[in-house]
Amino acid sequence: MTVEEFLAEWHNDSPTVLVHTSGSTGEPKPMLVEKRRMEASARITCRHLGLKPGDTALLCMSLDYIAGKMMVVRALTCGLRLMVVEPSGEPLKTVTEPVDFAAMVPMQVYNSLKDPVQRERLMAVKHLIIGGGAIDDALASELATFPNAIWSTYGMTETLSHIALRRLNGPDASDWYTPLEGVSISLTDEGCLVIDAPAVHDGPLVTNDMAELRLPSLAECVPPRPLERRVGGEAESGERLFRILGRRDNTICSGGVKIQAEEVERLLRAHLREPYLISKRHDPKFGEAVVLLTESAHLDAVAAVCRQVLPRYWQPRHYVHVDRIPLTATGKPARHEAERLAAGQ
Repeated sequence: MTVEEFLAEWHNDSPTVLVHTSGSTGEPKPMLVEKRRMEASARITCRHLGLKPGDTALLCMSLDYIAGKMMVVRALTCGLRLMVVEPSGEPLKTVTEPVDFAAMVPMQVYNSLKDPVQRERLMAVKHLIIGGGAIDDALASELATFPNAIWSTYGMTETLSHIALRRLNGPDASDWYTPLEGVSISLTDEGCLVIDAPAVHDGPLVTNDMAELRLPSLAECVPPRPLERRVGGEAESGERLFRILGRRDNTICSGGVKIQAEEVERLLRAHLREPYLISKRHDPKFGEAVVLLTESAHLDAVAAVCRQVLPRYWQPRHYVHVDRIPLTATGKPARHEAERLAAGQ
């Protein structure tokens, strides 16, 4: 979709816009979302970041997905000056003027860091939000000393992009997300995050993300916002931050032990150089078995690292070489395709 096509859809008589989910857990699904809620989301983000009319916003993501559409809506709603470049892995290659606000996926940030000129341009962005995939430790480390604000986002198509941010650099850097204005969070009895964001979504949204909540420190309480945690059906009042442990779909039950695929991947990030992904396959003895997909041809070496780094019951029982780790169009792990490969299909 081009900007002109989206603007035509935005300015037509319909109160809704067609979007598609990312497809990280299956096929992308079409959704109709209300324009008024997209405008509300845009205002919340711009207020949180202190963006003002005339600030430059860089659109370098596909308009086929919510992240790209919301950049245009923020510009329209909050008076930002939209700068449009063709979506690519090197979004700053042709950008020569200052950028106040940009949204990228981790792959775009990674590529920009490799080129000295683009790295300088990235450092000059006043507010950079990164979403659409996990930010590994190496990437976060490279960004930690950047002079301007860099944020990791949490959100989904259903919440019209992000509903929470966490800083990746500076003294406020954190592993914990702070919900934006008007957003309340809680947990189900199973530990899944529940989002209550009436401005952008009708009713509480129960996610498949396993999460942990905590009270902020005194320094993190500015500005304070009332949030909620539900424990066993009872609510506690007070502000909460949250950390994502992984998706409930990606919990592997092996021999009675629950293993979160994303937590295994996190422990291995500093030790495996070739791309990899944790998946599972049926096991007649243990129910499910951990499987590691890797682009490395040296499976014995990968297995040795896993034995050294991982707890015993988290160690993969199977190692599978693949030519490419399966990813969605937005760069997220394609978990269903990974399971197919893990099963040897």
